[in-house]
Amino acid sequence: MAHEIVASFGRKWLSTNLILKFARLNMFSLIPKDTSFFQMFEQMSDNLVTGARTLVDLFASYRDVERTIDTVQQIERHGDELTHNILTKLNQTFITPFDREDIHQLASSLDDVLDFVNASGARLVMYRISNPPAAAGELSKIILLQSQELQKAVSLLQKQKNGEVLAHCVEINRLENEADQVSQKGIATLFDNEKDPINLIKIKELLEFLERATDKAEDAANVLETVVLKNT
Repeated sequence: MAHEIVASFGRKWLSTNLILKFARLNMFSLIPKDTSFFQMFEQMSDNLVTGARTLVDLFASYRDVERTIDTVQQIERHGDELTHNILTKLNQTFITPFDREDIHQLASSLDDVLDFVNASGARLVMYRISNPPAAAGELSKIILLQSQELQKAVSLLQKQKNGEVLAHCVEINRLENEADQVSQKGIATLFDNEKDPINLIKIKELLEFLERATDKAEDAANVLETVVLKNT
C-alpha cells in the first residue's frame, strides 16, 4: 500500500510539473522576442567601423590632427549613446533574443573597442605626437579589419548563420595575434632608435593603447562565440 501511495504521488507530481512547464512554454511562445536588439547592435558596429576608419585615414595623411580627433570623439560619444540605449532597452524588455548577460556583455565589449580607438587618438593630441611610427598606422588598419569583421558577424546574428559568425570570430582572433606581433616589433624598434626618453614613453603608450583596442575586439568576438554556441 505504501509503495502504491508513493507511486501515485510521484505520478501526480510529475504530471503537475509537466503541465506547468508546458503552460510556461506556451505562455512565452505567445510573447514575441524583441528583435530590435539586432538592429541596435548593427548600429553599434557600423559606428565602430566609422571610428576605426577615421583613425586609419588620419595615420595615412597625418593632417588636421586635432580636427580629426574631434571627429573621433564625436563618434565615440555617439557610441556611448547607442550603448546606453541598448542597456536601457534591456532593462525594459521581458523576452530577449538571447541571454540578457550576453546582450549586456556584447554591448559593453563593442563600446570598449571604440573607447580605446578614441583613447589612442586622444594621445596624439595630448602628447603632441608629430611623427607617429609606421606601427601605429599598421595597428589602426588591423583595428579597422577587426571592426569590419565584427560588423559582418553582428549582421548575421539574427539570420542565425552561426557557422559564418564563428568564421568571422576566428578571423578577429587571428588579427589580434597579428597585432601583438606588430606592437612588439614596433616597441622593439622604438627602443632601438628613439633617443629622447620622453618621446619614447609617449609613443610606447600610443602603441599599447592601439594594441589594447585589438584585444577588446577579440573580447567582443568571444562574446559572439558564446552567443552562437548557446543558441546552436
